[in-house]
Amino acid sequence: MATMIEENGPSTHQSEVSPSSQARQKLEGLLNKNMRIRMTDGRTLVGLFLCTDRDCNVILGSAQEFLKSTDIFSQGEPRVLGLAMIPGHHVVSIEVEADSLEDTQRFGANR
Repeated sequence: MATMIEENGPSTHQSEVSPSSQARQKLEGLLNKNMRIRMTDGRTLVGLFLCTDRDCNVILGSAQEFLKSTDIFSQGEPRVLGLAMIPGHHVVSIEVEADSLEDTQRFGANR
């Protein structure tokens, strides 16, 4: 790190990371994590986050579909989809599954 003297006093000069680069690194950190995606029609898809694009389309691997339940007693079995593409305009929310985060933290602690 180089220290430069400027009119306002000493400052530390670092190579700054662009916001797009930070966003890319964050997305790369989420790859292969279990994600829960809620869609506009009430369905929820759970699967491994494989990729996305600039239109916010998302590809999930080993995806399962959960239908919106009107009755709390009729949860039903999830439908296995496998590889699924969710159009970005249908995405309401995206969450990382808690167990996926715990696995990552345990892996980092064992290094």
